[in-house]
Amino acid sequence: MKKFWIIFISVAGGLALLAGAITTLLIIREKRRRDDEELEQYLDGAIQ
Repeated sequence: MKKFWIIFISVAGGLALLAGAITTLLIIREKRRRDDEELEQYLDGAIQ
């Protein structure tokens, strides 16, 4: 029974770690996209 809880906690921790990594990657990707849009708007304004 003790072995079951060790495996369960390990799997749950791994899933939490994976979810955190995926969330971080999505946030970074979204921020990069917004920064690129802002830079594009700035450059368009500077050209005109």
